[in-house]
Amino acid sequence: MTTSNETSYSHLSPAAQARIETVRRIARDVVGPAAASVDQEARYPIEAMEALRAEKLLSAYVPERLGGFGVDLVELGHMCEALGQRCASAAMVFAMHQIQVACVVRHGTTPFFEAYMNDLVRDQRVIASVTSEAGVGGSVRASICPIERDGDVCSIRKVGTVVSYGEAAHDLLITVRRNAEAASNDQAMVLVRKDQTDMQVLSTWDAMGMRGTCSLGYIVTARFGDEQVVPASFGDINAHTMVPWAHILWGSAWLGIATDAVARARAFVRDTGRKMASTPPTAARLSEVSTLLQLMRVQVRDRAQHFDRLVARPDHGISVLSSIDFAVQSNHLKLAASELVAEICTQALRITGTTGYRNDSPYSVTRNLRDAHSAALMIGNERIHAGNGTMHLMYRDEAL
Repeated sequence: MTTSNETSYSHLSPAAQARIETVRRIARDVVGPAAASVDQEARYPIEAMEALRAEKLLSAYVPERLGGFGVDLVELGHMCEALGQRCASAAMVFAMHQIQVACVVRHGTTPFFEAYMNDLVRDQRVIASVTSEAGVGGSVRASICPIERDGDVCSIRKVGTVVSYGEAAHDLLITVRRNAEAASNDQAMVLVRKDQTDMQVLSTWDAMGMRGTCSLGYIVTARFGDEQVVPASFGDINAHTMVPWAHILWGSAWLGIATDAVARARAFVRDTGRKMASTPPTAARLSEVSTLLQLMRVQVRDRAQHFDRLVARPDHGISVLSSIDFAVQSNHLKLAASELVAEICTQALRITGTTGYRNDSPYSVTRNLRDAHSAALMIGNERIHAGNGTMHLMYRDEAL
């Protein structure tokens, strides 16, 4: 029987459909069985990442000419969604890694970065991000840490407040001030290998949800060559890739969480109906939460399709990606998806009641709900609303 999830990507190429089906199989056979352990032990989802590595999916976005699959954002979104239905931590680690890969692929235009992409394909290296920093009020568009140069050798020392899966990563993408004289928002991005760094642990990670992301704080010091600085400005990297990819792939992972919660609620209502031999009163609530899920699904998937259409244009969509309109709409997606996932999981809990509240129930949505509440905190919604409010003063909605 064909499911709605299968028909949702039937328009993609046979190769893309096969890769998505591979991820769905990994999610079902590998990721799901390990999810409770990942959550309880707050450990890196090694089973998921090793299974994805074996299929060479950690380099899926690398162009075919460099050995990757050359996938698009729509395809990656479906992969994150499939993983999110089984283990939100695994989905989020995969999503965050792919965001870093995209930054390298789309903005690393020098021989050094092309050579690195060959290494990424061969070794299936995992890349973590060090964008958060103590002392900048949570903004990723400001850095205190500068690049210090001594001849051909560069060095940095950054206090990263949140570095997800930093211990497990092979490499780090780090945002810094371009030099000691640069303004805080004159930033560069640096790719360093783990053996070029020293990482001093600042904090632990015993969180309510997303426990397997292992988002500890670190003081990161590194020595590296100037060729390891991404040639594009971080302002462009952030606007053209990091922010839209984060909001879309995070949203896809959250969509997976919400989809699983509704599936559990639906199974509960069906089983209740069989026992009652009639339609249970919770069926109406199931209809309501399914409507919210459909709204979320359309928003997330449409935004991924919009991005892929933009970058397929002859001008690669640069003028649109740089616009206030695009920034506002990307932020709208993050705000809407992060609120919807928590609302959907809450509604699923109300449908399932005590059975959904229990950790040992087949209808349990406790992990879904805990993971869902991280969504509004990943780049705090209040900060995004404040930024959007400022941009709305210059933004002209199509309806006006």
